[in-house]
Amino acid sequence: MMKGSQCISHHALEAVLSRKSLVTALPMALLLISVQVSGQLIGSPLDCQKTCVCASNIVSCSKMNLTHVPLPLPQYTAVLDLSFNSITRLQAEWTPIKLMRLHSLLLSNNGLNFLSSEAFVHVTRLHYLDLSSNSLRQLDEYIFEPMEHLEVLLLYNNHISQIDRTAFSGLLSLQRLYLSQNQISRLPLELVKERGRLETLRLLDVSSNRIKSLPLQELQALPAWSKNGLYFHNNPLPCSCELYDMLAQWHLREFSSAVDFRSSHTCVLPGAQKERMAILDLDKAHLNCSEVRIMGEKAYLDQFLVLDCDTRQRDMKKSWELPGNRPVTPENKKAVARSDGKLQIGPLKVEDSGVYTCFATSDSFNETLYVTVVVYNSTSGGGLENLKTAYTTLVACLVSVVMVLIYLYLTPCRCPCCPSQDLEKSDPEDSLHSSTVSISQAHEELGQQERVEGGGFSYRQVPFLQPKDQLEQNGRLNPIGEEDEEWQGDSRERRRSDAESVSSVCSDTPMVV
Repeated sequence: MMKGSQCISHHALEAVLSRKSLVTALPMALLLISVQVSGQLIGSPLDCQKTCVCASNIVSCSKMNLTHVPLPLPQYTAVLDLSFNSITRLQAEWTPIKLMRLHSLLLSNNGLNFLSSEAFVHVTRLHYLDLSSNSLRQLDEYIFEPMEHLEVLLLYNNHISQIDRTAFSGLLSLQRLYLSQNQISRLPLELVKERGRLETLRLLDVSSNRIKSLPLQELQALPAWSKNGLYFHNNPLPCSCELYDMLAQWHLREFSSAVDFRSSHTCVLPGAQKERMAILDLDKAHLNCSEVRIMGEKAYLDQFLVLDCDTRQRDMKKSWELPGNRPVTPENKKAVARSDGKLQIGPLKVEDSGVYTCFATSDSFNETLYVTVVVYNSTSGGGLENLKTAYTTLVACLVSVVMVLIYLYLTPCRCPCCPSQDLEKSDPEDSLHSSTVSISQAHEELGQQERVEGGGFSYRQVPFLQPKDQLEQNGRLNPIGEEDEEWQGDSRERRRSDAESVSSVCSDTPMVV
């Protein structure tokens, strides 16, 4: 009996002890779970055996369903791949230590929707940053400023609609910026136009956004190497001949942005249906835009001209060749190759017209440009001079017409046709009219040769007008044909001869004395 009771009490004691151990173990388990959760919140431990692959200075934790950046990261890390995880927020403390050797950070396909304004203060030596295929909606001011060595920034395939004008400030080494497949409605032209912002930028991709207008004149004024890397295809741009002209010129120059995505350069036609068509087809249908040709330079005599070797790549070595395949030599003072790669020619003459060739070379690319120069055979004010000449000629013609009218209708009539004048009263020192008389007057003067000495025209000017010649002084035939009949004493016949003389004097035919 005693033994049975001791056995019962022993079992009860074991049960009590087991309950106490359970009560004690439960909080410990909960504490361990909380520590693990809190550890996950502040960054799970870096495990190069299970969650990450550590190869020399590369740490790759891709596709491990991470919600935070694992810690601690080695200071010698040069490449950190955290793509295809679930890291939605990038806080300022994602790395508590400075990673001075880190040059490539990959955070694509994470659903990232928040970037702290101090997210990159400890990775200032980055050269490559991939934030593509996330859920970013805006870029705050000065967010990338600490990364002055960054060369490539990938932000495509996000939901970005707002970009602060200072977001890219401080990126002094940025060469390529990818902003395609977002919700951007304005072309950030200041990134390529204001060269103080991004001096080294060579590629700007804003394709597949919501841009509805482009500053075409400002885009055309950009250097060729900048236009070669400006991608704006697949935007809802309205169709216009100005847009066609710009893209056609870019295509003729073989810019990559126009040639590589020729079929993707579309525009929206006017109308309610919002139909799209290829921009380079606008010359064939709808707007019927004129054909685009690359024009050369035009100049006038004695002008100076600077030819630009506008290459598709920046900082290329350039050399020039004159028309006729003649090289540019120091002896030729009319053609001087400048230090910036341009060619200065002048003072120009007509024989300086022709094709000037620029050869541009680099380590990986060669390009040849042809500049056609036409020198007009006039000065720069040739148009004004031609206008003055035409005006002077017109005035001279008008004055001539007025003088002819005055000559015909306003000069005093010295002919027998005037009823108030008598042939005998004419002054022997009269004008040209006194020398143009009829045949009857000539015969009368033959009978009065003594009067010629008084100062009239000598009879020797009409000795060939014989009576049998049937031509008058102005070349008309004598309509009568008989000398005796014309010189009859009848006043009726004399008046008929006088009338014929009047017709010869007052005609429009020029008279030679």
